[in-house]
Amino acid sequence: MTEHTDTLFQTPWQGVGDFRFDERVAAVFPDMIRRSVPGYGHVIGLTGLIAKRYAKPHTVLYDLGCSLGASTLAMATQVTEPGCQIIAIDNSEAMLKRAAELATDRAIAPIPITWIAADICAFEFSPCSVVSLNFTLQFIAPEQRLSLLSRIHEAMVPGGVLILAEKVTVPEPAQTHLNALHLDFKRANGYSELEIAGKRQAIEQVLIPESPETHTERLQQAGFNAVSEFFHCLNFRAWMAVA
Repeated sequence: MTEHTDTLFQTPWQGVGDFRFDERVAAVFPDMIRRSVPGYGHVIGLTGLIAKRYAKPHTVLYDLGCSLGASTLAMATQVTEPGCQIIAIDNSEAMLKRAAELATDRAIAPIPITWIAADICAFEFSPCSVVSLNFTLQFIAPEQRLSLLSRIHEAMVPGGVLILAEKVTVPEPAQTHLNALHLDFKRANGYSELEIAGKRQAIEQVLIPESPETHTERLQQAGFNAVSEFFHCLNFRAWMAVA
């Protein structure tokens, strides 16, 4: 399937907080995220390796906020435990449709994959051993985040793992320096000043980042005892939290 170049913000964007994971975003998402999130490919690859180590036989593996299913497919190609299945959930029908098409094109799903359109904050989880929550929690209302993580922990079998990747905030002046480097990263990947400003305007009040300390403390509050950071690049981090 042909991958399209992200040109969504080459014209002035109207409205703050108008970003939606619609058909336009689905068509260019791989290019958008590769050019916007440093180390994204490493997080996805490590998600597959972590899933391989922690998946338990006859349990569900969840990819929550799956977008185009990068984490889903990373897990599907690595996990070999018998009786496992992957449930990939997103609230965007457009993203799910394209994700299913990509998975079919690649034909690399030895593990059954079910694609579900749903609100993960209201979803009833089955017993699970691996949950991927990559760059998703930041789009959930802050007051709903602990409840979601607690319900995931309640459904997780002993020794299971939650994989969490997020954009984070840090105290000044470090935040200013990291923001500047992140903008340089986008410029180096071909985004213009207009595109950078347009995306920032569109996503403001939609993506709400938090500090690394807030994330680790919340994971512990939700019941996860062993929380380890396994990725850190600029203002993006990822953790594995074992139940």
